[in-house]
Amino acid sequence: MEGLAIPPEVVYPAFILGMLSYCIILFCNLVIILTIALDNRLHEPMYLLLINLPINDLMGATAILPQLMKQILMDSRSISYLACVTQAFFFHMYAGGSAQILIAMAYDRYVAICNPLRYSAIMTNVYLLKIITLVWVVQFTLILILVALLLRFPLCRSFVSNVYCDNPSLVRLVCADTTLNNIYGLFTIVSVQVVFVSSVFYTYLQILLTCLKNKQSDAKSKAIQTCVSHLMVFIILELTGLMTLLSYRFEKASPQLRKIVGMFAIIFPPTMNPIIYGLKMKEIRSKIPMFFRRKVSAF
Repeated sequence: MEGLAIPPEVVYPAFILGMLSYCIILFCNLVIILTIALDNRLHEPMYLLLINLPINDLMGATAILPQLMKQILMDSRSISYLACVTQAFFFHMYAGGSAQILIAMAYDRYVAICNPLRYSAIMTNVYLLKIITLVWVVQFTLILILVALLLRFPLCRSFVSNVYCDNPSLVRLVCADTTLNNIYGLFTIVSVQVVFVSSVFYTYLQILLTCLKNKQSDAKSKAIQTCVSHLMVFIILELTGLMTLLSYRFEKASPQLRKIVGMFAIIFPPTMNPIIYGLKMKEIRSKIPMFFRRKVSAF
């Protein structure tokens, strides 16, 4: 596996920085998860959909960062094929899962703001469970097929040209014809992106038009505040995803730049997402201090 090319004198600072980043990701996302899970007043569709995002972010970060910290500290660049495939599976689950969760959250806000009188009738617990199940089952199925197409080939190389395992890196280890893999991978990316961008664009356009027609300033302000948080996460996801894709498509791109972009996609969204929701959404922002006070008083 290709390493980060860290000079010996900065190995320990790099390890500490990496561990600090991972601890921040763990702390911030667990705070959001526990705040929503332990407060019955937040057991509403919007927050029950939102809780899937930090779960997904933790899955992505945990699939990559511990292995990377081991690689930095021990200068060990080897990984078993099974562990590599598993890491790639969870990385792609994380990458695609973020988009599908945001689609579900956008739909929830669309119903809440554009059809407020029917919201309770539409977003029932049973319907909400179906949405959450669909998100995870669809993503699991897409990535399982991606991995299954890869596993049918024997390997003729053993060097992964990235700091972590993903589908493009693993496909390069195969000497057979991988046309079907490439077509399926491209189809998955394009279809998810088309559905993702068009769904978010349509729902938030309708929300914007509804807000402009709404004469109640409080309701308008609350709706806009919630949607701004969602759109900020959407922009971060799109930018990091686009940068990662471009780094693979341009063969002349610097390998070091590709590594930096790959690490950025793993660290930045899981760090920023809980901060954005924790600071921008008043309901969560007000509940987080209460969560810590309750935990302190318990001791």
